[in-house]
Amino acid sequence: MKLGTPLSDTAVRVMLLGSGELGKEVAIELQRLGAEVIAVDRYPNAPAMQVAHRSHVIPMTDPQVLNGVIMAEAPHIIVPEIEAIATEVLAHIEAAGLATVIPTARATQLTMNREGIRRLAAEELGLPTSPYAFATSAAELAEAAHRIGLPVFVKPVMSSSGKGQSMIEALEDAGAAWAYAQSGGRVETATVIVEGRIDFDFEITLLTVRSKAADGSIATSFCAPIGHRQVKGDYVESWQPQAMSAAALASAQDIGAKVTDALGGLGVFGVELFVKGDQVWFSEVSPRPHDTGLVTLATQTMSEFALHARAILGLPVDVSQRDIGASAVIYGGMDAVGIAFEGVAEALSVPTADLRLFGKPESFERRRMGVALARGADTDQARERAREAASRVKPVAN
Repeated sequence: MKLGTPLSDTAVRVMLLGSGELGKEVAIELQRLGAEVIAVDRYPNAPAMQVAHRSHVIPMTDPQVLNGVIMAEAPHIIVPEIEAIATEVLAHIEAAGLATVIPTARATQLTMNREGIRRLAAEELGLPTSPYAFATSAAELAEAAHRIGLPVFVKPVMSSSGKGQSMIEALEDAGAAWAYAQSGGRVETATVIVEGRIDFDFEITLLTVRSKAADGSIATSFCAPIGHRQVKGDYVESWQPQAMSAAALASAQDIGAKVTDALGGLGVFGVELFVKGDQVWFSEVSPRPHDTGLVTLATQTMSEFALHARAILGLPVDVSQRDIGASAVIYGGMDAVGIAFEGVAEALSVPTADLRLFGKPESFERRRMGVALARGADTDQARERAREAASRVKPVAN
């Protein structure tokens, strides 16, 4: 692929479908390589829109509107960044050869729906997963929970960042869990996944990169495993590397390779896994940079965003780790528009600390508004520094 000049006839046009904080970092990396970036999302002034060449605000699940903006902009590459997209449009665009969908339209369709990716992983690929069932009513949810064995986790098949997820320990809680899942889904759907609890030591994100090798073949490479801590399904801190046995790492990479080979295409995949000793279970996969991978801004020679940009443009990648580091989330702490931040200087006074304030136009109590990054001699020190830096940033009403 030739890389031209933005806003000219030679430009390589890349359209982001979803323009949050991860898309913002991808947009910056694409622009460093001379790409022209169009950011699309369902609300105005989204983070990636603030750095893109152009932006559009549309209902992302409306196929007619989505198709219209794609046809008007005629991008060479389409990069989905969120789950709630009219994916049938992407399948049509790809089939007609009008643009390359990253990683593929099929991968986007499968991974936006927990049912699709779980059936692929467990039933087609035979990968180890937690016990699971799908339910289309509160009664079915209760029956599935009884069959699997309490406690169970209940998640909408289409949601992100922990929205609509809950754990139930008594069958009488099934109705409340059903209602909560329906309220938290990204799109209207009457299906939830009911998952049994696995006794694991820790969770990791294995960033798996599919890129073009020098001979034109597809090469798969892996970043060092990222450990992370979640609260109600949403990550609050991550660190790299996560210590694990050689056997577990080999199993994790084998699972990562199998699931991403099945999905195909180019780019970064965030493969989420449970680990206990040498055992590894597949959990989920995102066909894009992962929120826990924000730590790579402090740790790797190329962040996950630089890796994604390079891979989708067909360029060489380098997954090597440079430093030990950690990230800690900065929450909005309030429901308000156009908030400000105090304590930034104090946060950056923490040794090795750095910040990303995402620029989201509206804050919510538990909305991720930024992240603190830090390096250390080991992950304990890096985590302590990242948490300290995050704690010093104070969102305030304007």
